[in-house]
Amino acid sequence: MNKEYIKNYFDKFISLIDSNKIRSHKLISISKILTKSKNKNKILIFGNGGSASIAGHFTVDIIKNTKLNCINFSEQALITCFSNDYGYENWVTEALKKYSNKNDVVILISSSGKSKNMLKAANYALKSRLKLITLTGFKKNNPLSKKGLINLWVDSSNYNHIENLHQILLLTICDYIAKKKF
Repeated sequence: MNKEYIKNYFDKFISLIDSNKIRSHKLISISKILTKSKNKNKILIFGNGGSASIAGHFTVDIIKNTKLNCINFSEQALITCFSNDYGYENWVTEALKKYSNKNDVVILISSSGKSKNMLKAANYALKSRLKLITLTGFKKNNPLSKKGLINLWVDSSNYNHIENLHQILLLTICDYIAKKKF
């Protein structure tokens, strides 16, 4: 039974990585959006829990390998201060209000696509005419997936499959930009 579980787990994950299922044109479109932000604009990326770690990894690699201006918000003092002052569901929106500028790119990662703080931030980004990219999973038409200019959706109900594929997709974009432009 243990070997069967592991085999099935990896078979499912490998099927999610299948290049025929991943929309290459979306990855290329996101790459173009991000590289257009090179001059004075920045990329602001947010996630909760494991998705916050993915945002941090992407930030380091995109800065190091492409010299694009990217920031994430995993500083516990900022998160706890903004959550305390504005409520957890509003902290991402408040960070956008303080740190975003016209034409910045916002990337929101939510496996479920239902995280209240991400949905409120998406609404703010749209209202402020920021370029919004979303990464989601679970149900295809989840609330966050409908808000992004581009949504990278993972067809799975397994958090680890979704989060691992989100990381692969973002780092693929990073590597593509580094190889193509820099």
